[in-house]
Amino acid sequence: MHISNIKLWNFRTFGTNTEISNESLPNLDLNLTKGLNVIIGENDSGKTCIVDAIKLVLKTHSYDYIKVEDRDFHNKTSHFRIEITFSELKPNEAKNFTEWLGWIGTGENAKPYLKINFDVKRQGEKILPSDIKAGVDDEGSQLNAEAREYLKATYLKPLRDAGNELIAKRNSRLSQILLGDSAFKGKEESNDLIEIFSGLKENLENYFKGEYVNQDGVKPREGKEIKIKIDSFIKGFYGENYETLFDASSTDIKSILEKLTLSLLNESNPGLGTLNRLFMAAELLHLNKSNWSGIRLGLIEELEAHLHPQAQMQVIDALQKQENIQLILTSHSPNLASKVNLENVILCSGGYAFPMGKKYTMLKETDYPFLERFLDVTKANLFFSKGIILVEGAAEDIIIPALANKLFDLNVLSDSLTSSRVSVIPINNTAFSRYVNIFKRRHYPHIDISVAIITDIDLRPVEYAQKYKIKKNKRQGQNIITEFNPNEYIKAKESKINNQKVKAFISNHWTLEYCLALHPSLRIILFKAIQLAIEENRADKYTGVKSIKKTVRSIDEGKINSYWEEFIADKTKEEVAFSIMYEFIIDKKKLSKAVIAMYFADLLNKDTELTKEDILTEDSPIEYLIKAIQYVTVN
Repeated sequence: MHISNIKLWNFRTFGTNTEISNESLPNLDLNLTKGLNVIIGENDSGKTCIVDAIKLVLKTHSYDYIKVEDRDFHNKTSHFRIEITFSELKPNEAKNFTEWLGWIGTGENAKPYLKINFDVKRQGEKILPSDIKAGVDDEGSQLNAEAREYLKATYLKPLRDAGNELIAKRNSRLSQILLGDSAFKGKEESNDLIEIFSGLKENLENYFKGEYVNQDGVKPREGKEIKIKIDSFIKGFYGENYETLFDASSTDIKSILEKLTLSLLNESNPGLGTLNRLFMAAELLHLNKSNWSGIRLGLIEELEAHLHPQAQMQVIDALQKQENIQLILTSHSPNLASKVNLENVILCSGGYAFPMGKKYTMLKETDYPFLERFLDVTKANLFFSKGIILVEGAAEDIIIPALANKLFDLNVLSDSLTSSRVSVIPINNTAFSRYVNIFKRRHYPHIDISVAIITDIDLRPVEYAQKYKIKKNKRQGQNIITEFNPNEYIKAKESKINNQKVKAFISNHWTLEYCLALHPSLRIILFKAIQLAIEENRADKYTGVKSIKKTVRSIDEGKINSYWEEFIADKTKEEVAFSIMYEFIIDKKKLSKAVIAMYFADLLNKDTELTKEDILTEDSPIEYLIKAIQYVTVN
């Protein structure tokens, strides 16, 4: 038995400003998997709304105080509805809901389901009383208290005080968990713990009477002396006929279990992370109890609370192996998002929730194992962004944010990447479709996140091949533009990618570095970055005695400018770009693109003389970069 679907009308984030009618489609219609469901997304995207809707209808085993509040109504609407469907009920589960069940199929193939709803209205500031109902029609009939007991969920709140839940105290959560286990449930009078604590109770009482005999055969007097002193005060207050009685707590099983504390062996002072894991382990005991015929549902908000990244990985690994319980988690952690199977992920964005299963995305069957292997922590950041720029490698990952910052500083952009909550994600290959199809849906609604793909045409100009006698080499993917229109090539590439909110931005020229080398203002900055990269290479390889030579020396502006003038002399801009690629990047020195990008970004950031007009030149070779940045920052 598990929640297979939840529908929301005008509940908090999920709603419209119109009132619900009989024809109103749900504002959220979300299918859940029977095992693990991890709800992720940026802040205020609706993750907690989904969990709270479930809590509001089902309530919790820990008796949390849950009631309808004004904030549960979307904006100023006066009516919200929550509808939850349970599927795959086993016979011992279905018997608890006989009069409310619906059936799918006929005859021996018929399978039961349970649909419950919570319809709440308000008049002005007064919230009208409402009942939890169940049945196959939209109205249903009231679900009685006994049936509702079988639907309660286990709930772990965000930033939970796990230590407080595990210590001995009245009505402790630990005692509630243990009381529900088959080791104690139904054995309230016969459990061995009662005998153990009965002996302790008698010894404690005898100690204060002076009748307890210790292991040395001695009757300690300390307890009796304390009692005599208190009795002297009592006699003064009440009279000579009164005296005190030291009585240990009752020995019923509930009182005994309330005296227990759960801790970790050999951890004398456990931190919040350890306590959090202990608490989750105890709750898993409760969810896996054998004598239970109700739903086994765990709701955990911010699973990563108090856990360092490696601990998060361990916990989510363990939770993914749970077979008999349904877990609905919320998370802000890219670590967790990268570790969870993609089919178990639900992305909240733009007032809706999007499951990532095969029925919903345009990902191919083979994309799922690929992404589970390569969707690491850095790439998983794409789930927490308002806009995404996917790039091929480290060089683009460094240069694009630097260029965006400069455009923002020069008022070309109204927002920076940071304020627009845009992430630049390097995928370290050209398999963009593996990632972008995460954001392409088979059915409406579509994900309202702008995704820009920045990639190169990756075709060497024919002039370059002729000048440097480079031959066509298909094995290395270094094809050469010969006799066809590059624009047609780009359009064909774009047509394979562009769909919904995903858009490709492809260079009109060979590579990103080549485009920078063509740019009239940025090419000198690129050239200086190359000289610094050469200097870093020299410093790294130096094995001499003088330590000063092991450091990267700053470049001499005068010498560099002189060298630059000599380098570009008698060359067209294309020949300058060819020479930069041949001499330093592709063929001769083969400097690291990432190192060049690092220095380029630093020099671009420090260049205070560069103007808006310097960058936005006519027929700009970096126009595709600027358009991509603008696409994701205008939300």
